[in-house]
Amino acid sequence: MNGLTLHQRSAESASWRIALPHDAAAVPVARALVRTALAEVEHTADCDTAELLTAELVANAVEHTGGRGPIELVVELLPTGCQVEVHDPDPAPPGHLARPVIEQPDPWQEGGRGLLLIRALSSSCGHRPTPSGKAVWFRLPAVPAQRRRSA
Repeated sequence: MNGLTLHQRSAESASWRIALPHDAAAVPVARALVRTALAEVEHTADCDTAELLTAELVANAVEHTGGRGPIELVVELLPTGCQVEVHDPDPAPPGHLARPVIEQPDPWQEGGRGLLLIRALSSSCGHRPTPSGKAVWFRLPAVPAQRRRSA
């Protein structure tokens, strides 16, 4: 695994970028990075949701790119919320990420719920092409301090 890069812009804004192994070990590493990033700057985005959705994005990248090329995690924290991106070498768009959440998942299928979770739990999500493949991303809003205390 390559080194972690931190870009601190202000007390309320920072970003992290890390290359991940192209196997299942990437998922807990990515979850830990998101948890640490949110805690380090005492960010107000929902950490549990950020970890869950990050795990889904990384697991999809590992599973659907077949070991081809690097996977990279980018976490950006802003006063308004956080954005997490997973870069992978496959230029094909991810499933039905932009479709509205209206369908029910098939209860007998083992997979297919990751993108549904991302669409349902994030404030926005999508994908974009990159020079080396694509980036799939989600955003979570900052949670007001009053709501965090009562949780």
